[in-house]
Amino acid sequence: MGDKILYLIAADAILFTHALFVCFVVLGLMLIFIGKWRGWNWVTFFWFRIAHLLAIAVVVLQSWLGLICPLTIWEMDLRAMAGEAAYTGSFIAHWIERLLYYRAPDWVFVLLYTCFGALVVASWIWIRPRR
Repeated sequence: MGDKILYLIAADAILFTHALFVCFVVLGLMLIFIGKWRGWNWVTFFWFRIAHLLAIAVVVLQSWLGLICPLTIWEMDLRAMAGEAAYTGSFIAHWIERLLYYRAPDWVFVLLYTCFGALVVASWIWIRPRR
């Protein structure tokens, strides 16, 4: 019983981390464009921009290769070790799951991730990072 709870807590923590990653990628790009328009200097900081670029690059590469995100695999494994079906557990898992996981053919996600990645690359041209 004690291990089951620890596995579920770990699975929820991974799901929460996954949600933060998605927020960083999506909101990061929005903030880059808004920041350019509003004159926010921090949106051109090199290390922020390189982290953002690498984050979406990993997502696009995984989609092209047909790989499942390691965070998803770890979360599912932990839920299985707890003896649960995926996403039937806690409040956090239930609501964040609804934001992160959608039902659509794989090619839709590959296309969306690739287009989003292209936007991130374009942001490097339109809004140049500075060291």
